Formats: sequence, C-alpha cells, structure tokens
Amino acid sequence: MKTKHANTAACILTALLAAALGCDEDSRTARQTAAETDPKAQSSKKEYPNMIKKVTKTEEEWKQILTPEQYHITRQKGTERAFTGKYWDFKGTGDYYCVGCGSELFASETKFDSGCGWPSFYAPADPNATEESIDTSNSKVRTEITCAKCGAHLGHVFKDGPKPTGLRYCINSAALNFQNKKSPPAAKKPKTR
Repeated sequence: MKTKHANTAACILTALLAAALGCDEDSRTARQTAAETDPKAQSSKKEYPNMIKKVTKTEEEWKQILTPEQYHITRQKGTERAFTGKYWDFKGTGDYYCVGCGSELFASETKFDSGCGWPSFYAPADPNATEESIDTSNSKVRTEITCAKCGAHLGHVFKDGPKPTGLRYCINSAALNFQNKKSPPAAKKPKTR
C-alpha cells in the first residue's frame, strides 16, 4: 500500500514540476503561439517537418566530430563557465546551428543580453527545433533544452526572459555554430587528431 501511495505522490510531484517549469503542454503551446506570432522569430524561421529524422551516432563517432569541450557539453550534459563562451556577448547577424547535426536552432534576431554570461534567446528558430525535459541535477530543478534532431544538450530555459515569450533560453556557446546571413552553414568535417 505504501508503494502505491509513493508512486501516486511521485506522479503528482512530476506533474507539478512540469507545470511549474513550463514543460507541460499548455506552456509549450503558449511558447509555440508566441514564436509563431513574433515577426522577429518568423523572419528566420524554417519549416521543420512534423517528423524530424533523428541523428544517432556512437560515442566514438561523436568524439570524432566534436572537440573535447563540445563533446563534454553536448553529449555529457556539461556547461561552460559563465562569460567564457565565444557567443555570450557576440553581436553578429545570422543563425545559430547545432554543432552535432547542423540543425538551425536560434536566430540572432531573438538573441538578447540577459547578463547571465551565456548566449540568451527568447525563442528557438522553430518550436520543433528543440526539446525539453526536467533536469534535477546539481540539486536544482530546471528545464533542460536539447536539439530535437540529435539530442545534444544545449542548456536550459527559464521564465525570466523578455517579451514576447517571457522566456530565456540560456545556451552553451560550445553547443552552437554561428553562420552569417550571407553564407550557408559549412559542411561538418571530422576533426583531425
């Protein structure tokens, strides 16, 4: 009987955490609506198919294409120190892509200076470009953001951002590649050892 009550309590707690963190369906729908009605987010928005073809690689394959820092952050859910990443105060005009699979994740039009020391965006390039999950590591409860295509850990999203979404996507620079508006994304080449 105690196990049944413990399971029920755990389910209720998980649902409450999801709602509080914005991982619930109502919060996701609100973010999608805000992103769809925001002209800045739409200006760079690409149409993603409903079914994104997932990229899967072995750990050895990831190590071949990612630097040690990129691997630690994207595959092992690490983080770079605040104010050290190459994009935290970067002001270029263009798009930010996943280092693992090249998917477009964020546009410079949605980047803002949050003062937190990491690149911050108020919306992804497309609501389907990222996925969310509850992260309880480091004795904190946060909403983790990953690339929808390859599962790369990008960072976290918080509910203290600017309008129109009120969200702050706090992203590790090492998880991103930037491309100017004028040039297409470079083809991913394996790193040399």
